[in-house]
Amino acid sequence: MEKKELSLFIKQAALEVGFDACGITKAEELTVDAAYLKQWLEDGNNGDMHFLELNFEKRTDPRKLTPGCKSVVVVLLNYFPDKLQNPTAPQVAKYAYSSVDYHFVLKEKLKKLEQQITEKYGTEMVSPDYQHSFVDSAPVLERRWAQRAGLGWIGRNKMLIHEGLGSFVFIGVLLINEEAEYDNPTRNRCGNCSRCIDSCPTKALTDRGINATRCISYLTIESKHEIEKEYHSKLSNCVLGCDICADVCPWNKKWSKPHMHNELATDNLQNNVNSFLDWNSDDWSELSEEKFNLEFKKSALKRAGFKQIKEVTRILNSQN
Repeated sequence: MEKKELSLFIKQAALEVGFDACGITKAEELTVDAAYLKQWLEDGNNGDMHFLELNFEKRTDPRKLTPGCKSVVVVLLNYFPDKLQNPTAPQVAKYAYSSVDYHFVLKEKLKKLEQQITEKYGTEMVSPDYQHSFVDSAPVLERRWAQRAGLGWIGRNKMLIHEGLGSFVFIGVLLINEEAEYDNPTRNRCGNCSRCIDSCPTKALTDRGINATRCISYLTIESKHEIEKEYHSKLSNCVLGCDICADVCPWNKKWSKPHMHNELATDNLQNNVNSFLDWNSDDWSELSEEKFNLEFKKSALKRAGFKQIKEVTRILNSQN
């Protein structure tokens, strides 16, 4: 099979099914990342995210996750919105703006991409016995694979920064059983800039990396414990997730542009519910469980849950 032809076909197919960028790299062990991750976990930086401790070898070598795979296909989907929330209201990270959880959107597009590949080159292109399609729900280091596939670099805020799209992108991964023509890794372009580190309210970011237990996204979504009082005044009006380190990034100011994906619309048209982007602080404070379930029925906010959203809202109100 011609490697260049295969790569060109996959990239064109990725664009046809609706992705904004695609890169391909060799499936191999990530030895440097393995060493870093091991130390990061030993230092307890993962907090309650114990799932990061599982399947360590599979997490750092896709060939052990999906036996037979030879190439890592990485796709990006821009999610930067054309409209932002009411700035006075509790803030939701932009990844959760859409009325439909992005996991469903990306998985459907990855399925279509896989279908095009197998229709062209045969079903043996992917494993019939092992999972081979991923959207941050399995032990795959998506950002590193994206960097190795030429789709950007990992900035000081640990976000992937794509040259042209910025960091407001979802990442999908497809493991295939054939070698292809591979892209060159992207060089780091952060230079001496430290705006993300300087702007982090909880000092989760340092030159050494990120302590997830201090990150606002972790505190409002992943943590299984009550938010400690020392962080109450540092939540920066964030009710779910945080975009501060991305919003201040000069590359995002230069490259971020509204997405063109109807699947990521904020209006819940199926239930005739208008977007929460126009809500004010009172709307969040008076939010009932019934309205929460209606507004966020298929949204990523469901993962945090009504009780967590109400508790963080209460904390935010106590700081005003």
